[in-house]
Amino acid sequence: MPNWTIGRRNGAWVAVSDWVPTTCMRCAVGCGHMHQGADEGYGIDAARGDAAHPVSQGLACARGLRESKAPDGEWLTRPMVRSGGELRQTQWDVALARAVEGLQAVYQRDPDSVAVLGSGQQTNEAAYALGKVARGGFGTRNYDANTTLCMASAVTAYYQAFGSDAPPCTYADISDADRHVVWGANPAVAHPVMFRWIQQSADEDGVEIIVVDPVRSETAENSEHHVAPDPGKDLALARAVLARIVETGRVDREFVDEATEGFEDLLATLPDAADAAAEAGVEMAEVDLLADAMDQQALIYWGMGINQHVQGTETARALIDLTLVTGNLRPGGGPFSLTGQANSMGTRICSSKGSWPGQRAFEDPDHRRLVADHWDVPVDRLPDDTGPGPVGMLQAEPDAVWAVATNPVAGMPEADSVRETLEDAFVVVQDAFHTETTEIADVVLPAATWGESDGTTTNMERTISRVRSATDVPSGVRSDLDIIATIGSRLFPGLFESTSPDPSDVFDEFTALTEGTVADCSGITYERLDDSHAVRWPAPDDDSAGGYRYYDDESWSFPTASGRAQFSTGRQESLPEPTDDDYPLTLTTAREADGYNTGVRSRGGEAGTLVARIHPETVEEHSGLVTDDRLTVETRRGSATVAIDRDEGVPEGMVWLPIHHPATNRLTLSDRDPQSDEPNFKQCAARLVAAEAELPPATAD
Repeated sequence: MPNWTIGRRNGAWVAVSDWVPTTCMRCAVGCGHMHQGADEGYGIDAARGDAAHPVSQGLACARGLRESKAPDGEWLTRPMVRSGGELRQTQWDVALARAVEGLQAVYQRDPDSVAVLGSGQQTNEAAYALGKVARGGFGTRNYDANTTLCMASAVTAYYQAFGSDAPPCTYADISDADRHVVWGANPAVAHPVMFRWIQQSADEDGVEIIVVDPVRSETAENSEHHVAPDPGKDLALARAVLARIVETGRVDREFVDEATEGFEDLLATLPDAADAAAEAGVEMAEVDLLADAMDQQALIYWGMGINQHVQGTETARALIDLTLVTGNLRPGGGPFSLTGQANSMGTRICSSKGSWPGQRAFEDPDHRRLVADHWDVPVDRLPDDTGPGPVGMLQAEPDAVWAVATNPVAGMPEADSVRETLEDAFVVVQDAFHTETTEIADVVLPAATWGESDGTTTNMERTISRVRSATDVPSGVRSDLDIIATIGSRLFPGLFESTSPDPSDVFDEFTALTEGTVADCSGITYERLDDSHAVRWPAPDDDSAGGYRYYDDESWSFPTASGRAQFSTGRQESLPEPTDDDYPLTLTTAREADGYNTGVRSRGGEAGTLVARIHPETVEEHSGLVTDDRLTVETRRGSATVAIDRDEGVPEGMVWLPIHHPATNRLTLSDRDPQSDEPNFKQCAARLVAAEAELPPATAD
């Protein structure tokens, strides 16, 4: 609840809500915000950067401020239950009873027939509570979050290379780097404040930005160099650079011998650099440019262009190998995966989706027993594996699905089949906004969003900070944590101490489970966050905070079996759906500057026209099919009529679509990385045909 002071407005003395310090939940940079609640009614009246926040020191991007104050989404304000085929508004008791009844009926038949989908937009507390219900209540294998759709390959690569998840480096390393290699990411669009730091570093003499991306992105437009490999051939390029570093004698042998293992295995599998460059579709001069960069103090940043691939884990491992072979695992360098959603990192340490809290391994019986004791549930209720991932769990056609702050009908690959699966299931959707998934739900539960919720979040560099409400919410809206605890308590009495727990109590319960782990947060409390604004993990006591991981004064130690970092040996394989005579073009997807995930906060109730960026020469080759500057994009899974944006930054033979439009993922491919379960969103075969007579419906109504 906001506090009030007396101030002057329009010459009159009135009650004015106080400025409330909080954290922006737009992306994973974790900027500090100050929010001021509306004087009348509900909502955020004003937002600005928080100069006292140690992460951003007053910086804030325009879209984060705008979406905090006035998101364009269609708000949910009353619970709804499907009756007679229609969603009808109802009271909370009715909606909760229907949700519990439907979930319980399926759970009693088979716990694994209940699927639970979380999100990187929840607070740490809500994510922890949802995992507790899913794993400790239902005991289902079929629990995951939409963060697996974007970060799972990076997570898996970190575990394999270092024995622990999360980047070793921090934002402090950006200013110390001599080379910023941005590979398969577009931080100018996805992380504007962070990219400002990168640009400020590059303003120094001798510091350069190198972008690796098939598309000439906004980040590439603001860099000194742009390397454009063929779509999906990043692993071939990374191995070409590795081979070139070895061929030219630039291996940091002292570091490799002291801190790593598996280097000889890597050497045995490396290709000829020129052959690998040809496979990647680049010139040797570009391989040399990247090899030279790694000979400097270099940070490698990567994003969805690497992760969302059937070889995403192996490609991320190869980027990590580049830092290992050159000794770039020290302050000012290292492998830095760029997290998209605001609390994706939080879900990785607290939600029990890929590990138990604190990165406790699922397969370790001691960890399972400790978690069961902490939750006071039978140990045999807890699953002993993490499950098949979001795509696999819906392909298994569960009988009940509970989706929290996520929109799988628009956000999952092969979205038409996802819609069909959900239409046949009992579906509970918990969200702040109307989505394509709420359209088909049996129960809709309106949840508070940022600016309205209390808790914590964890940014991409492992820093935890407070999220605070600056406004009340309408009576028909509840916080994620309250909804989860209420449903969990009704289904599994005793699982929570209260149906409306205090977020600080839930946070303390979570951090207690991390004590003694590689992701120890037990030294972080709400009181400490109130004083310090933000603390980076690991923080095992009140005075400690995480810095550069695995490194201490030219000495390295890793939580692997040998205590050493691990090299990899992945090799470029063919794409899951290469182009052919029938589908000669490559479809790729990515973010727009003002789009938010599946667009529910940034496009209002209407999705509008789907716009495809296509090279002018490719459009010209299909000129006979163009009507009113429109074409239809077809893949083997579906089609979508698009407006054409002729863009020379997109390579010839490619169609670029935004991830934010609900029609995009009707076309994408559900093949997954076998190690991470992350889907191959970035490449599939497509063709252009004449536009359909009318644009298909494109609304979220």
